Amino acid sequence: METGTEKVEVEIEGHRVDVYLNRPEKRNAVDRDVISGLHQAFTGIDDADEVRAATLLGRGDVFCAGMDLGMMTSLASEGDFSVGDDLQSMFDAIEECRVPVVAGVKRAGIAGGFELTLPADFRVLGSTARYGPIEVKLGIFPSGGSTQRLPRLVGLANAKEIVLLGDYVDSEDAEQMGLVNEVCSDDDVDDEAKAFADELAERAPLGVEKAKKALNHSGDVPLEDGLEIERYLARDLYGSEDAVEGFTARMEDREPEFHGK
Repeated sequence: METGTEKVEVEIEGHRVDVYLNRPEKRNAVDRDVISGLHQAFTGIDDADEVRAATLLGRGDVFCAGMDLGMMTSLASEGDFSVGDDLQSMFDAIEECRVPVVAGVKRAGIAGGFELTLPADFRVLGSTARYGPIEVKLGIFPSGGSTQRLPRLVGLANAKEIVLLGDYVDSEDAEQMGLVNEVCSDDDVDDEAKAFADELAERAPLGVEKAKKALNHSGDVPLEDGLEIERYLARDLYGSEDAVEGFTARMEDREPEFHGK
């Protein structure tokens, strides 16, 4: 896969790939180069057979302070919303990535930084992190997924409270409502996210990939169609080497060795 760009770094460790926002001097604010780099990184995972799980992290002290204010001020003054299409394409690349993605939010995941975590499959949040969409306090509203992905995660009432008040979400509340999967010390966020991804990478890669795809369709189609998608994806696995290995290992009371075949 691609090795990243100056503002988005990619590192592969075993079966895990770590994707880093790399603008620590700007608190990892998202500009057009970051958008392009993230899109390149997550679409590139499709060609990396050895990768079974991914993290999305930030270099330096914070995860992401949001969109680059200089860029956003310029776009607002010009009435230019073209960046919105590029953002959505990048968010879709994260959501549709074939492997599960774990976002690690240390100290700040604000506005666009908050929305950057929503397409991920799992979120690890620092206990003191400022986390939430604040756009209604800036004269706009969060249009990178907060009105669509967020209700699917936490329910409509919780999503309205988060979006329309524009306040930061308390870490305990975020965990209780299912917005994040784990809360830990901010200093431990990156390590915990990597450990989560490593655990995912131990599972059968084809099974995880197909299950993620089925789950991603669960909120978009009627139950009958969703069940058909589930059966269709499951058929591909029966007869695979991994399926035979999984059942054989269970019968022999040993750990399976999956190869994604």
